[in-house]
Amino acid sequence: MTKFLSAALLATLTAAPAFAAGSHGGDHHDEMAVGKPGEAARADREIAVTMKETDDGEMLFEPSSFSFAKGETVQFVITNAGELEHEFVLDTAERNVLHKELMAKMDMEHDDPNSVRLDPGAAGEIVWTFSNPGTFEFACLIPGHYEAGMHGPVAVLADGGGTFTAGTVKKVDAKSGKVTILHEELVDLDMPAMTMVFRVADDAMLDQLKAGEAIEFVAERIKGKLTVTALK
Repeated sequence: MTKFLSAALLATLTAAPAFAAGSHGGDHHDEMAVGKPGEAARADREIAVTMKETDDGEMLFEPSSFSFAKGETVQFVITNAGELEHEFVLDTAERNVLHKELMAKMDMEHDDPNSVRLDPGAAGEIVWTFSNPGTFEFACLIPGHYEAGMHGPVAVLADGGGTFTAGTVKKVDAKSGKVTILHEELVDLDMPAMTMVFRVADDAMLDQLKAGEAIEFVAERIKGKLTVTALK
């Protein structure tokens, strides 16, 4: 890549205010396509994320995908359990590609509210509000790490105005894309409290569900099937 092209890519990443990552204050000017910085005191939930390597050379995030409702604020508690330095960056897939190309040409370290870089054994956090619906990406952009598997999708589902219902996960069937939930009354669907099997609007949701876990969810009828459309 020429110096001119590198400069052009850098300008593309920093020029537009709508995509700029600013201070940690979380005001309007900090908003990106993927959302904006949030406040820990107002987080809807906390999610533990682990970064590590495997013996066969693969590099992983656990969980490997996320799904959120539009407007949800999440406190990511991130731990580097590997033997190498790793980072966690939230952005669009397209912007991650541009960042990755720049980092392959120069030694860059992110210092933005949508990212954290950690030494082996270290921990950090990002508090983020997912204010826009769409499909985004989390990734490690250190050269070679993305290619080794360190990236995954973030699905942000549009707010359909549904009512969140409390429930307990009884079973997760990732192969069929279904989850069994013991739930309270589903007000929007005029259904009493019971245990039912639901489909999920996005398979990424299944990575966030574990048997025995208490959740809040929105359920809708999609093509005649009871479907979980939002989680928190």
